[in-house]
Parts: sequence; C-alpha cells; structure tokens
Amino acid sequence: MPDVFLFLLAAMTLTLAPGPDNIYVLTRGIAQGRRAGLVAAAGFSSGLVFHTLLAVLGFAAVIKAYPGAYHTLQYAGAAYLIYLGYRTLRGAAGGMLASGAAAQQAVPLRRIYWQSVLANMLNPKVTLFFIAFLPQFTHQQAGHVPLQMLVLAMVFIAQAFVIFSSIALFSGSVGAYFRRRASASVHLNRLAGCAFIGLGIRMALPE
Repeated sequence: MPDVFLFLLAAMTLTLAPGPDNIYVLTRGIAQGRRAGLVAAAGFSSGLVFHTLLAVLGFAAVIKAYPGAYHTLQYAGAAYLIYLGYRTLRGAAGGMLASGAAAQQAVPLRRIYWQSVLANMLNPKVTLFFIAFLPQFTHQQAGHVPLQMLVLAMVFIAQAFVIFSSIALFSGSVGAYFRRRASASVHLNRLAGCAFIGLGIRMALPE
C-alpha cells in the first residue's frame, strides 16, 4: 500500500502554496461570489483527473520526453489564461460605460467550470508534477504501481477540492463586502483580469 497519510500531508502543503489554481479560485470568488468560487474549485479538481490518467497510463512520460509537446501545452495554457484575463478586463470596462446594476453581467457558472477545467488541463507542469511526485509514495514490492498511483491521485484530488472550496468560501465572504459598494464590482473584475493575465505570463516563463 502507498504511504497515504504522508502523501496527504505533502499534498496539502503543495496545494496551499500560491499557484494558478488557488489564485484563480480566490480571484473568481472575490469578483463574483462563493458559488462562482466553488464552481471554479470543482473545475480545477476535475481537471486533475486528466493529469491522473496521463500519469497512470504513461502518456505523461511522452510529454516529458518531448520538449516540443511540453512547450506546446505550456504556451497554450498561458495564452488561454491571458485570454480569460482580457475577457474579464473587457467586461469590466464595458461596465464602466453602461449604467445600472444589470450592466455587470456575471460569468455563467457553467462557463466558469469549463474554463477552470481547461485551464488546469493545459498546465503541463501539473502533469510533470504528478509523474514526479506520485511514484515517490508507492511501494514497488507491493506491485500494482499504477493502481497505487491512482489511489494517491484520488487522495490528491479530494484534498485539493476541500482546500480550493475553503478558499472559495473565504474569498466569497470578502468579495461580498466589497460588492456592496457601487463601483466595487468593476474594480474587482479588473483585479481578477489582471490576475489571470499575470498567471498566464508566469506560466509562459521558463522555470
């Protein structure tokens, strides 16, 4: 059996470290509320299933072996985050020109979910992390290493969802206070847009 409890402790430490996923959940929760943050948390957690399958089935090794494949995913993910930031900033600018509370149209929850899933799937660093991290907590002599990796990945996804959801609830409470102000939603969306663009640039940069 894999070292589940030791793995859980390490996974929680890594999930709490600032990164694209938890920062996205934080900014989305502040800008649009708890439900949006929770949906983003669910989306990023769902995206981890994709990286799990790549690692367990061995496809992640192909990405690692061919730098071109890695960089293609890396730049695609960076471009997608920058695109999300641009769309968010454009929506905030439109809100400044329009009048009334209806001008600030919230991003549909379904779109937030799939945006989060795709943003996670297009992050090759998560794939490489899985193939480097999971085997360290498996036991070769116990056999069924892919099954052990699958169990560990499910533990990682579960704890990630709990942590992301906690961030969403916290950010939603903070955002609710600011959104009660007349123009706060515009500034919050600007903050979210800048955060997404910054995350995209960070993803595109070399380690």
